[in-house]
Amino acid sequence: MNRISSRLAAIAESATLAVDAKAKALQAAGEDVIGFGAGEPDFPTPPAIVEAAIAAARDPKNHKYSPAAGLPELREAIAVKTKRDSGFDCTGSQVLVTNGGKHAVFTAFAVLCDPGDEVIVPAPYWTTYPEAITLAGGVPKIVDTSEETGFQVTIEQLEAAYTPRTKALLFVSPDNPSGAVCPPEQVEAIGRWAVERGIWVITDEIYEHLTYGDARFVSMPTVVPELADHCLILNGVAKTYAMTGWRVGWMIGPNDVIKAATNFQSHTTSNVANVSQRAALAAVSGDLSAVAAMREAFARRATAMHAALNDIPGVTCLPPQGAFYCYPNVKGLLGREIAGRTCTTTLELADHVLSEAKVAFVPGEAFGTPGYARFSFALSDDAAAEGIARIAKFVAAG
Repeated sequence: MNRISSRLAAIAESATLAVDAKAKALQAAGEDVIGFGAGEPDFPTPPAIVEAAIAAARDPKNHKYSPAAGLPELREAIAVKTKRDSGFDCTGSQVLVTNGGKHAVFTAFAVLCDPGDEVIVPAPYWTTYPEAITLAGGVPKIVDTSEETGFQVTIEQLEAAYTPRTKALLFVSPDNPSGAVCPPEQVEAIGRWAVERGIWVITDEIYEHLTYGDARFVSMPTVVPELADHCLILNGVAKTYAMTGWRVGWMIGPNDVIKAATNFQSHTTSNVANVSQRAALAAVSGDLSAVAAMREAFARRATAMHAALNDIPGVTCLPPQGAFYCYPNVKGLLGREIAGRTCTTTLELADHVLSEAKVAFVPGEAFGTPGYARFSFALSDDAAAEGIARIAKFVAAG
């Protein structure tokens, strides 16, 4: 008999958190490491949100259990915020507040997947998605995209991946890790394909406010209203409001699905921490001025990092359109000796760069696309410039 269940034993460690942890361990040991690994804003949570949390902590009513689906006023505020930001109409009863966006991801697949159900997952994908699908009993059906299409999945690819076992399509725009933003007309085409095929769409909109240049976020059930009864929207406060540590996310969907997911949550986590919920209420009910300031900084860093990466011989990078990641092709650095070592995979390259140049990035294997690397620009301008300069010097050393 196995000591650990086969379901949990099969789960791989989060590659992004592993890279961040290794970088922080080296920093704690006194090494000057620059980390491009973790996907979290380097800004503090806006003061008004923090003050709301302080006030909530002093209020005894927040010291007790609250409804498993979330504070009623927060659920209503999320519905209002969703209408404001994406144009999608929903009610508070269609909202489930979760312990961060990652919890919403796991809950979404748990509530939809029966054993053997297939979920179409375009690659590159965030490292957690396949693990969440598998844990729920589903089967990830990976569809490879490419630089040539701007990491956009096509209808032809979706049709080729579809089988009678297909239960859902995972759709992410703006995308982590590629930084791609799906054009509105393609979002609509994909939504209409899903309606025709009668499958669910799980759309992760966590980076909705982080788009740059001409790129524009649109919510799939807004442009394809007939999809709404077979669509789950995932979101949270982490990326938009610099609140990764507060752990508040949510899922929006049809009432029967939200009811089932709420029952599940009532047995797993009960309610999300009330102080965090009160902070999230202040965030989604407030204006977007702090969000705009952060987006302006990210846009500036995106331009600078994109140019710096493309200046490194052997590296090419598409301009990031959203989120806060550059996703360069580093295949030109493989199979050649650099600083005394020849790396044949981006896993090896990431380890070599961290050991010798003291720069941490996440290799593309974590996202289903070997030969690429994810660089977060959610760090200071100076740190980002220094980190890329170290890699350029490292590569030039030959």
